Amino acid sequence: MWKAAFDRMGDARDRAGVLSARIAQPVDDAHYVVVDLDFADAERATAFLGFLRASVWSTPERSPALAGDITTRILEPARP
Repeated sequence: MWKAAFDRMGDARDRAGVLSARIAQPVDDAHYVVVDLDFADAERATAFLGFLRASVWSTPERSPALAGDITTRILEPARP
């Protein structure tokens, strides 16, 4: 169910400037999904996160597989 919802958002990810996406799951929990999106900069990531909160995660029809709390982080590459 979550994969179909993720796939439907492909155009929105493109418009938001997502450069690449990786999806992973813990080996011991098939109900938990981690989505890692790459953007050119933190501003684009922040804007997309705002869109997800306001327009996707707030509507059960747009996020049918969502359960529990959502944890998000905007990360930058670590500098040695």
